[in-house]
Amino acid sequence: MIIQLQQGIPAELKENILKQVQEIGYKANEVVTQQAHYLVAIGKKEFDIRQIGQLPGVADIHRVSEEYKLISRRWRVEPTRIDLGDGVMVGEGNFSIMAGPCSIEGEEQVERVVAHLVENNVKIMRGGVFKPRSSPYAFRGLGIDGLKMFHRICRENGIKIITEVMQVSQIEEMIDYVDVFQVGARNSQNFNLLDALGEAQKPVLLKRGISGTLEELLQAAEYIFSNGNEKIMLCERGIRGYEKAYRNILDLNAVPVLKEKTHLPVIVDPSHGIGLRDYVASMALASVMAGADGVIYETHYTPEKAFSDGQQTLNFQESERLIKRMRQAYELRESF
Repeated sequence: MIIQLQQGIPAELKENILKQVQEIGYKANEVVTQQAHYLVAIGKKEFDIRQIGQLPGVADIHRVSEEYKLISRRWRVEPTRIDLGDGVMVGEGNFSIMAGPCSIEGEEQVERVVAHLVENNVKIMRGGVFKPRSSPYAFRGLGIDGLKMFHRICRENGIKIITEVMQVSQIEEMIDYVDVFQVGARNSQNFNLLDALGEAQKPVLLKRGISGTLEELLQAAEYIFSNGNEKIMLCERGIRGYEKAYRNILDLNAVPVLKEKTHLPVIVDPSHGIGLRDYVASMALASVMAGADGVIYETHYTPEKAFSDGQQTLNFQESERLIKRMRQAYELRESF
């Protein structure tokens, strides 16, 4: 069960609640986040939860049977909305578009992408400065200096940044220059990194693992939340299959299922999901109609010359057309 404590609860009231929980035979784990103070109580004994709910200092109480508890919609029925500042919100009621190159390559590239986003009223730019690559000889990013340049140009133009963090040691040097940390598919079960991002207090976009189940994705999100960070977005980016005609299997079944199971925003990445430029727009539009809270995709002024993932990257003309069509699709969806 989840026990939400009253704000500013006196120590003696909290100790009494803990004592009562323990006497029932449950183990209580204390979680303090940006927004609230919780006790996550684990046990199997049946009892009337009003026995705890009526105690002084308890603001709310819910029984949650899933292994993932804090991110469960059985506990928090209202969807989470994440405020990135300056009026940029992610979550239900706002369809978020996040676009940019796979890799940050240089100042001119960032300026041209930012100009494209500003022209199309897109407020969030993606772009990697630390790149996990299958080959050690592929371009692996510009590192922290590239991130500082990326941050400076985006800040000047009112654009929020989402970029990938690969290891715990990078968080401290990156944190002042990012608005959203992205956890890539290869790190979706890097539990040390998830723990650290829970303590970092910056929004996190958590991608599904290369062969990860939804249960594993939700448990990974629980790691972040249980360490104090409620600002989590889940990202469906395709899972590995045996089909060779496209890069991954974009599992759009996951969107409505995740929306039912969790209160967290659900984002879809069609660029990595299908991996072929000609089909990215179709899958992005399908993601909108499936109920996604946002889409993150790759765009570059000359995809053929991109340092990485050019085969799945839209040019600016394709990107502009997709933005308009996604907004139209969202309006249609909301009118149903």
